Amino acid sequence: MQRYAMTLLAALLAMGAARAAGNTVPPPETVDKLAWLAGCWNVDGAEPGSGEQWSTAAGGTILGTSRTVKGGKTTDFEFVQIRLTEPGQLAYIVQPSGQPPVVFNLLRQDKPNEFIFANLDNDFPSRIIYRRDSERILHASIVGTLKGKFTTIAFPMTKARCEAAPAPRGK
Repeated sequence: MQRYAMTLLAALLAMGAARAAGNTVPPPETVDKLAWLAGCWNVDGAEPGSGEQWSTAAGGTILGTSRTVKGGKTTDFEFVQIRLTEPGQLAYIVQPSGQPPVVFNLLRQDKPNEFIFANLDNDFPSRIIYRRDSERILHASIVGTLKGKFTTIAFPMTKARCEAAPAPRGK
């Protein structure tokens, strides 16, 4: 009987170890996995000044701004935060052109350099996608239903030097 109990205990311990090895817990989400966004990105084919600028990851946040220039004037702008909104939930929080913030939670990460954020309650967009193809090429897109039609608007971007505004001249 004692030999049977020891064999059963050994088998149960081995099964538990195998099960634990197969059920690895994924690492917690952090903004660090999006650190490659940092810097300035110009929208390809758009007027100068149209693009995005992202901060480095610090304090659990990445901050971003975007601007669209048409006819030499800023027509749209956004302020963005990428941060954890609750334990394990990475979110893209966007405030477009002075409107209230909208939260898009990380839906999935298809590759190390592609992130899909979603808010299915938002009219348009319902998804925001960022994909880095190389150190210098970034594809952002917004996806959803616009005026009753499924629509994707793409923003291909190229990395640029972040240039400071010229210092004001003294009188």
